[in-house]
Amino acid sequence: MVRKSGIEGLDGADAYRRMCTIRRFEERCVELGAEGEIAGSIHVCAGQEAIPVGARAALGSDDRILATYRGHGWALAAGVPVVELLAEICQRDAGVNGGRGGSPYFTAPAHGFFGENSIVGAHVPIGAGLALAAAAQDDGRVVLATIGDGAMNQGAVHEGLVFAAARRLPLILVCENNGWAEMTPTASTALLDDLADRAAAYGIPGRVVDGGDPEAVRDAIRGAAVAARAGEGPTLIECKTVRLLGHYNRDIQHYRSKDDIAAAAAADPIARLRAQLLERGEHSDADLDRIDAEARAEVDAAAETVRGLPAADPATARDHVYAPAPSAPTLGPIAPADGGELTYVKAVTAGLKDALGSRPEVLVYGEDVGAAGGIFGATRGLQQEFGAARVFDTPIAESAILGSAVGAAMAGMRPVVEIMWGDFLLVALDQLFNQAANVRYLSRSELTAPLVVRTQQGVTPGSCAQHSQSLEALLAHVPGLRVGLVATPQDAYAMLRAAIADPDPCIVIESRALYQTKGPVALDAPVEPVGGARWHRTGGDLSIITWGSMLPAALAAAEQLAEQGTEAAVVDLRWLNPLDDASIARAVEESGGRVLLAHEANLTGGFGAEIAARIQERHFDLLDAPVVRVGTPDVRIPSAPALQAALVPGAETIVTAARELIGATTPIAG
Repeated sequence: MVRKSGIEGLDGADAYRRMCTIRRFEERCVELGAEGEIAGSIHVCAGQEAIPVGARAALGSDDRILATYRGHGWALAAGVPVVELLAEICQRDAGVNGGRGGSPYFTAPAHGFFGENSIVGAHVPIGAGLALAAAAQDDGRVVLATIGDGAMNQGAVHEGLVFAAARRLPLILVCENNGWAEMTPTASTALLDDLADRAAAYGIPGRVVDGGDPEAVRDAIRGAAVAARAGEGPTLIECKTVRLLGHYNRDIQHYRSKDDIAAAAAADPIARLRAQLLERGEHSDADLDRIDAEARAEVDAAAETVRGLPAADPATARDHVYAPAPSAPTLGPIAPADGGELTYVKAVTAGLKDALGSRPEVLVYGEDVGAAGGIFGATRGLQQEFGAARVFDTPIAESAILGSAVGAAMAGMRPVVEIMWGDFLLVALDQLFNQAANVRYLSRSELTAPLVVRTQQGVTPGSCAQHSQSLEALLAHVPGLRVGLVATPQDAYAMLRAAIADPDPCIVIESRALYQTKGPVALDAPVEPVGGARWHRTGGDLSIITWGSMLPAALAAAEQLAEQGTEAAVVDLRWLNPLDDASIARAVEESGGRVLLAHEANLTGGFGAEIAARIQERHFDLLDAPVVRVGTPDVRIPSAPALQAALVPGAETIVTAARELIGATTPIAG
């Protein structure tokens, strides 16, 4: 599909008007900040106005733009109304995001502006994901992501370019090089005169453009867009530009020489364009004065309007963290299934196969998941059945994998990505914590990111401290993310299907220690909602609450206790977010207030502490004894199986703790 430019050509007077509007808008933001109308820092783009104006003239009306926290000019060039944008920067309720984004982090997808980003370079993998969706949907769209020169040193930018180049995605990366990486001269951190030369290392074109000339920018972007739409992949365009003001509104620029400031002022792109228009005889001084006055009047009128608008509504502060969802049922023991038995890992494969077969928007990708079928075999045979466009391998680049999933999900796809080991999430948590978790909240549900991350964690013989951590508490701490831990083959199938159907980002944590365990799997069961615990046993003497890899040990402990005349309930929470508080309350009540929490993660800061705190706060009057926690001691995980066995709790550990709990005779203080 070929799309025409949204602005045919680039009339000089129109470019001048747009650039003047951006300049006055930025000046007005600084003034409003000084007057106390804007809370926080303001990062303006004074001196760089020609770049968004020229670029927008080369893009189609349906193309998408991502920018840095210095993105006001890009939003205006994209067509975001002045009043709505200024209202957002002033944190008013009428702002494009209701004051949730403010100056450095707003989004306006209705105008093709998919947002600023406050994390340097983090939006490049997201842009690659938007481009991945454009390629999958064959809609002819191009995605433009703009960064500053300092971001060229960020790992996320590198990973995003590696990913986009490998898949020949329709991504244009624009580097606005104003010579300053915040308060550090770019020349002191980069040995190249032209940052665009780095493009050669990715096997993609790199171009250097005069960023003060909107026509030159337009022509460069237009050429890159034509190549991208033709399937030739990404282009890196470096726009040499200037910074007329400080890094942010309160920056006194003590680190900057007077000569440098004067040189930047002499290269002011608005003054340059005005001089060119006068020299060509296309417009008179009076014409351009009128255009400048009209731009100022428009912005000033918008500022007066915004002053009178109400502040962001406190009643909405808790809205749009998650989509409204049906209550998930509490489940009983797993019954024999007509589909027979599967290993845990084959149940994962079955869940992925079901999703790929029933939902054309599902993509499955990650390191080695395509041709090889995954290091643990969970995706084996899927690429052969569904094709390399839907099941594919990626570079070893976790930021690109997770960030592209965010972007693709924002654009309507349902990516299911694998992070080979849970520990590897740690090199790219920004894409989950700062990106995926914020999409719905920031946009007030105008945008969502319904992605699924599959990973596995925990201790197995021979694994080392960098391949053995249990990270569920870290992940469940972040509002906006759904987190589940799979303990059985049935739930390996059911929970994955639930996550893929959910409208919010879900992390499904598997246990490689359980991959080869077998159990019944009902392949014809309806897709369940995310959430809901599973009661594997009931018992009135105590309740063992657990999740993930600790379930087999909890069940074995309950069997041993039963042989000794103690009946223990075993509750697998399955999902830590959403948490089945009703099952926790039932476990406290039915056990006479005797609760034991068991998890593989180390005790300090483990999720068991959160559950214990909830029980203490909500069900204190029912407790017969303090809540007991069983977990791994606060040590690193060694490789030797004998050392691991001395640390990781097993059935005997749980039995011993349960006996002590049952034997507690001193009631807790009221």
